[in-house]
Amino acid sequence: MARKALGSATKQLVDAIVATAGPLEPWVVGCSGGPDSLALALAARPAAEILNAGVTTIVVDHGLQSDSADVAAGVLAQLERHGVSAKVVTVTPYGPGGPEAAARRARLDALIGEAEAHDGQVLLGHTMDDQAEQVLLGLARGSGTRSLSGMAPDTGVLTRPFLGLRRTVIDQACEELGLEPWTDPHNSDESFARVRARRNVLPTLERELGPGITEALARSADLLRDDADALDGYARGLVDSSSPRLEVGSLRPHPPAIRRRALRDWLKAHGARDLNASHLRAVDGLITQGRGDGTIQMPGLEVHRVRQQLLAR
Repeated sequence: MARKALGSATKQLVDAIVATAGPLEPWVVGCSGGPDSLALALAARPAAEILNAGVTTIVVDHGLQSDSADVAAGVLAQLERHGVSAKVVTVTPYGPGGPEAAARRARLDALIGEAEAHDGQVLLGHTMDDQAEQVLLGLARGSGTRSLSGMAPDTGVLTRPFLGLRRTVIDQACEELGLEPWTDPHNSDESFARVRARRNVLPTLERELGPGITEALARSADLLRDDADALDGYARGLVDSSSPRLEVGSLRPHPPAIRRRALRDWLKAHGARDLNASHLRAVDGLITQGRGDGTIQMPGLEVHRVRQQLLAR
């Protein structure tokens, strides 16, 4: 696909990939058949030609619908008609958080495994709209700065080149490329909070507060990510996470935002699962209470204060 033959929206996609893709390659692109992943799979090819990178495209079949194998075969055929070679990988959703979270976990495992096997990186098609929805849902949950910082553009293995682009650009690129995206029925199922945020909440905010809400939420995610990275950096190394004992006096002088981050790392290192803000506040209370003993229970762990030490069991 010659660059000069690309439409204006498709050029934006290619430019975004060229600007954000790191030095690792081959690029692994997972394609479900939706507009974001289809556009990414097509735009990755000319971007790879510019950077002389290799590309592996994988059609992921989550098996969430009865006709998922047929959908995967149709996506594969469409990619091949547009000159993109790909293979189908079937994954089994697993773990907590409902079917979407389980499918996402299995999909990322498969893509990251493929990338790490070849020292490459995974390209994902999340857009600015996806980022805004994630921040909005984090606000509704009362999450902290790390959750509100949204998705990082680059984590080393995962790269999201489209976070600076609106979903309308993706849709326009699909039209320019003659693509026929598959519509996931989950994307119209309002039993999912993500769908309600997309179809109802964000349009209401745009109407009542004025345009630019999506851009503002994405911008807030960038700012909060910088804050979260800085606070995590200060907290890192304050305690010896390899030891089940923690001296209360080593953390007490620090601000709560630093103390609780250090505690989070220490608790996770000793088997705590599904940590939430209530758990961290409770353990932090053992540090700030002055004198006295106490015990906090959480999934996978008990924490005891005995004199001036916390003990993880």
